[in-house]
Amino acid sequence: MSTARPAGPIEIAGKTVSRLGFGTMRLTGPGTWGDPVDRDTALSVLRQAVHTHGITHIDTADAYGPHTVEHLIREALYPYPEDVLIATKVGMLRPAPDVWAPHGHPAYLRACVEASLRRLGVERLDLCYLHRIDPEVPLTDQIAVLKALQDEGKIGHIGLSKATPEDIRLVGKEITVAAVQNVLNMSDRHDPALELCRSQGIPYIPYRPLDAGTLARESGVASPLHWLLGLGDYVAPIPSTSRPQHLHQIVAAVADDS
Repeated sequence: MSTARPAGPIEIAGKTVSRLGFGTMRLTGPGTWGDPVDRDTALSVLRQAVHTHGITHIDTADAYGPHTVEHLIREALYPYPEDVLIATKVGMLRPAPDVWAPHGHPAYLRACVEASLRRLGVERLDLCYLHRIDPEVPLTDQIAVLKALQDEGKIGHIGLSKATPEDIRLVGKEITVAAVQNVLNMSDRHDPALELCRSQGIPYIPYRPLDAGTLARESGVASPLHWLLGLGDYVAPIPSTSRPQHLHQIVAAVADDS
């Protein structure tokens, strides 16, 4: 198995990490709900991602489970290697399996950050995304509480997820946007935020890079990942899997891009 950093490096949130990251959304039960069917395998996938395959960018969210994956990450990887970036996201309610509801009330966002700190066992979230922009709350209010938490030392860097160019420009007047995480893949190729991130030097993190496995089943994992990595060295995809053998296939597919 490869132990080299795949498709790297890139600087995100002040750390030099592998351009191929690992998304952890699949390390839950069905509907991104509850514990995984095989907890030991989920822990093994996390450990293999970092310790075997050299992936140093791990992406998660408090909404995965909810809370399940942050607990798994701590159990699998704590104490975290110095070169590993654990990025998490806040601002989403999970009332039921497969149900997602943005909730950006400042008090809720603050509570989410405090809870993620405890679950991950850290004093600071190196990279914290606003998981979704809540249309019922002024965006500046949502960012203001994250900026306050950053000033308090509880957040290192702030990112945006599912953000438009207008969102990025507005938020950029208040803070430094450390990363943008949007859907981009060979089935969903057009995101106007991509060019803005390139022009502003913002790392762009495509989620669903394999379109929830559809592209992998159609053409394997290499073509979709090579397409994304070929868009520019500021693009850092975060494929997700719950299977060790699939993780190995993903890393092997891009190892030549190191």
